[in-house]
Amino acid sequence: MSTRDTIVLTDVALITASVPSGNADKVVKAAQDAGAQGASIHYAYGRGVRERLGIWGLAIEAEKEVINIVVSSDQLDRIFEAMYLAGNMDMPGMGFIWVTPLEKAGTFVPADILRRLEARGEIKTGDERRAPELPSLEEYQDEHGLFRTSGKG
Repeated sequence: MSTRDTIVLTDVALITASVPSGNADKVVKAAQDAGAQGASIHYAYGRGVRERLGIWGLAIEAEKEVINIVVSSDQLDRIFEAMYLAGNMDMPGMGFIWVTPLEKAGTFVPADILRRLEARGEIKTGDERRAPELPSLEEYQDEHGLFRTSGKG
């Protein structure tokens, strides 16, 4: 049976922005220029005050683009501000942006990055993490925001 490692990120947040259709590319570009690694964009319909301008004053459905970006807590404010400004979200009808703290997230982390983190003592592997002198899992999460556990797979 092989052993697989699970990489768990704990110091991360989800930035979500809902913008008018056609605006997502410039908002994502600003986020990437500020340090974001990537984004997911999906399409939605929304209604708001701006869409009530039809000839009869009826609500008109408007297409929206919804952007999701997971960022580390130390990047959060910089990327949030870049997205807000690029999307002109200080103008009526230009969108809404919010942050959701994430308890934990998992993804692929390249081996070279893991080696660098291990060399700096920011993550532990193998039996080292079970040594009695290590802090509890909760203390380790709070202190480092990134940890590595093993599972059978």
